[in-house]
Amino acid sequence: MKKKLFLLTGAAGLLGSNISRQLIEQGEDVRALVLNGDPALPHVPADVEVVLGDITVEADLDRFFDTGDRELYVIHCASIVTVSGDYNPKVHEVNVCGTENMLKKAFEKKVKKFVYVSSTSAIPELPKGQEIEEVRSFSPKGIVGFYGQTKAEASQLVLDAVEQGLDASIVFPSGICGPNDFAYGPVSSFVIDYVAGEMKAGVEGSFNAVDVRDLAAGCIACARKGRRGESYIMSNELVTMREMFDLLSELSGAKNVKTILPASIAKILGKTSDMIGRLTNSHPRMTSFAVYNMLRNNHFSSKKAEMELGYKVRPFRDTMRDEILWLQAEGKIMKTGLETAKI
Repeated sequence: MKKKLFLLTGAAGLLGSNISRQLIEQGEDVRALVLNGDPALPHVPADVEVVLGDITVEADLDRFFDTGDRELYVIHCASIVTVSGDYNPKVHEVNVCGTENMLKKAFEKKVKKFVYVSSTSAIPELPKGQEIEEVRSFSPKGIVGFYGQTKAEASQLVLDAVEQGLDASIVFPSGICGPNDFAYGPVSSFVIDYVAGEMKAGVEGSFNAVDVRDLAAGCIACARKGRRGESYIMSNELVTMREMFDLLSELSGAKNVKTILPASIAKILGKTSDMIGRLTNSHPRMTSFAVYNMLRNNHFSSKKAEMELGYKVRPFRDTMRDEILWLQAEGKIMKTGLETAKI
């Protein structure tokens, strides 16, 4: 019997590092593709075999897939996430062309299972009040934001590969949060700014973010028992901006921000921020696309993943508590007696 090997892309990222850590803890062999010079490389678990390379470079993938006679399970996490809604050739190259390259190698090496980590941004939005579930096909048309469009295009490439004989499944995470985010992504940066008192107002609306540890477990479960050609949404409970502010203040002791901007004003500020970003060649956080993500319907259903994969999530409060504790340990937010008492 061939010995199993997990091939993981995006292994230095928040999700990839958690997947690799859990696989190692479960006694699995893991080979990870990491960009040369990635500052997060030291956070990849020591027992992971690291191959330096890029999913857009064929020679790098040749080395990555050169594994001898092993039974291969691929979890493809690598992508570029952006809050800009504008066309970006690099985002397309990585998210779409990179996925196409990975699928080509998967066919060549006759992998046992291929799991693609997409995004709920790739699923068409439904009117508020309706629960968003998995769909059977994907197209960039009708998807808001270039990132979501590239993930939709790549998701359809995976389904097309299934029709050609590949055993593949797709995971659709909502937003991702939790401790050990060494790139200090959107949620970590949000928490840092809020606790530091740098956030003067919030935006009306809601967001949906899953604990990265729960998502990692879900991706591994998908690699082991996800059905061929099936998609699985992995999300969490809806949290309003008001609820988020109240929770962060309670857990950290930070002053509670009372101002929540209505949708009409938030949209104007988003457009203004877009214009400033283009003029200054900067990357503001509060773009029109970021505002859209707050105001859109973020009610996603994870029932299918729960039933078929055993997917489950911890309370969002616990995730935020752990993230605050981790940020304190990293020196990103101040420790106070009140924080200690609350947590």
